[in-house]
Amino acid sequence: MLRDATESDVPEILEIYNDAIIHTTAVYTYEPETLENRLDWFRDRRENSYPVVVLEDGGKIRGFATYGAFRPKPAYKYSIEHSVYVHKEYRGKGAGKLLMREVIKRAEASGYATLIAAIDATNQESIALHQKLGFYHSGTIRRAGFKFGKWLDLAYYQLDLVGPVEPIEGK
Repeated sequence: MLRDATESDVPEILEIYNDAIIHTTAVYTYEPETLENRLDWFRDRRENSYPVVVLEDGGKIRGFATYGAFRPKPAYKYSIEHSVYVHKEYRGKGAGKLLMREVIKRAEASGYATLIAAIDATNQESIALHQKLGFYHSGTIRRAGFKFGKWLDLAYYQLDLVGPVEPIEGK
């Protein structure tokens, strides 16, 4: 079942996210986050009207997806960057696709023009998923990060959305 996350889901969201930090290059950071940090993140998402969607199965959170501002400058207000994380036992079973479709639907409904994915260039599964959903490669930053004793390249993919009927400048 796909649904909006609640604050009580944050510990399971944290578990999934920290697993990605510790074991993958999906997150370019070294230290697991604290529950307090993830609660602040969740409250910030909610305060700024950004969705946090969870996939629940059997009473457990199996994955989550969200989006937020791409850059803090006002001219970027129609571009958002998303993230999707799936519990390690549910990867490759369609959970990411379900979460992504929901995020795309919500981004479209909110009038955004561009949905951006920043993906570690070695993450072929994520790249393939994004391509199946219509994202296209828009650039790679070589040696953008360093983790697990090696340089990491960050590939950018984007999906063009309908966007606002009459975009405006300003805040």
